[in-house]
Amino acid sequence: MVTVDPDALSHVLDAVELRVGVARRIPLAAGGLLPIPAGPTTLVYLASGSVQGHPPLGDGCRLGVDPDSRRLTLETRERRDHLVAGDAFLTLGRTAFVLEADRDTTLMVVDLEFADATSPLPALLPPFLTVTGFDALEPAAAALAENMGLVDPAASPARQGDPVICRMMAKTVLMSVIRAWAANGCAPAGWPSLSNDPFLDRVVDAIHQEPGRDWTVERLAAIGAMSRSTFAERFRVAVGRSPADYVTEVRIDAAKRLLDAGRSVSDVSRELGYASDEGFSRAFRRRTGMTPSSWRSAARTPALV
Repeated sequence: MVTVDPDALSHVLDAVELRVGVARRIPLAAGGLLPIPAGPTTLVYLASGSVQGHPPLGDGCRLGVDPDSRRLTLETRERRDHLVAGDAFLTLGRTAFVLEADRDTTLMVVDLEFADATSPLPALLPPFLTVTGFDALEPAAAALAENMGLVDPAASPARQGDPVICRMMAKTVLMSVIRAWAANGCAPAGWPSLSNDPFLDRVVDAIHQEPGRDWTVERLAAIGAMSRSTFAERFRVAVGRSPADYVTEVRIDAAKRLLDAGRSVSDVSRELGYASDEGFSRAFRRRTGMTPSSWRSAARTPALV
């Protein structure tokens, strides 16, 4: 069984920030079809019944229960064309597919949008992330998932705070799906390395731990035990952007979370190492299309979904 470093898993879960998490509860009669389009990130939990995917939904981790200890054990990694009640899967929207109900089925479907469009999290996950026996692995999250979403949203009036609460519930279920997938041997060897290079992983971890530090290329290269030129080239090839660009992305991602939590623009600017509020505002607007103050105001104003 592949094991995952708990600290590395914590970093991944800490990176889960959703801008939108809208849940729908969808009943399907036997033979009913539910198209899942390419593009959006979608989380599905089977509350009852069973479905098959067209095309098949990829490899799943099959779980067994020891009859004496009642502890869960990973038995095999096998192709699963059918998913049953208690299973969950996440699709990052790289391909379209259709779910077909084998019998009367109830699905909880959550449309997700990450708060940071440049978040590395999607790059760390496979196109389909399937967890069979999710209800046994994560019973609290499965119970939460089973009770999310309205059968007929149009018939139920929106209440104050609904978008915020729904997003928090969706985040909890999503984090639990990722944890169940990773912590029980489903993740590939080396996961969740962004670069598959332990020296570069050390650099990435340092940036995330202290986004406000004055990160020069020389300082980052020293952490990675490389020369400046070697480090810059290896980082660009492995991560897909320059070290400076990655530092900026991490800072803006951190800024979004701090602004969402109600921190002032000046406080966030200072904490993230910007020399002035104006410089921070320019960098934030280039990445998001909004000023930090506009982002903060939007986060404090619930919107109808």
